[in-house]
Amino acid sequence: MQNFNHIESLWAEHSVELKISADEMLKQVKKDVNHIKTKSILNILGMVASFLTINLVWIYIPAEYISTHIGMSIILITIGVYLGILYKHHRMISKTDYTMYPNQYLNTLKNYQLIRFKLYNRMFWIYTVFLSIGLLLYFIEIFEHFSFLQKTITLSFTFIWILYCSTILRTKVMNREKERINLLIEKLERISNQFKD
Repeated sequence: MQNFNHIESLWAEHSVELKISADEMLKQVKKDVNHIKTKSILNILGMVASFLTINLVWIYIPAEYISTHIGMSIILITIGVYLGILYKHHRMISKTDYTMYPNQYLNTLKNYQLIRFKLYNRMFWIYTVFLSIGLLLYFIEIFEHFSFLQKTITLSFTFIWILYCSTILRTKVMNREKERINLLIEKLERISNQFKD
């Protein structure tokens, strides 16, 4: 047993420092940055598709009640504002060249992470509230043509979907994005430290 403890202590003292070249690290950073940019573009395209689809529904399905028009307006304005925020964030992450200005990009990335955290915690709830109000106003006219069972199923599904997106899905997306950005920040810090040495 004493030999095992001795071997274990030797193993603990022996540390191997993994050195990755700056070129390899830059390749990893490029891959991570491209992933964030691609995801950002896909989010923007998804919001544009939602905006256009809701516009088409509003144009081609006639509405008689003013509440329906107000509800659709609230939904479109909410999506438009959120789309503007997503575009602003995309420009923020895309405008600085991380290969030319790694320290500036590192600061931009840290700022981006704080802004995204605020978006997921504060702005998301505002978005959800206005989207819910718009949907409720839209449903007033639609529900006239539904049976009690259809109304119950539609409201239950909508409520459960909004609750799922607001809690479980939002938390997963926020944690995944935070982890990815933290790893990218760590890689950029290692690159800048290698250049300092």
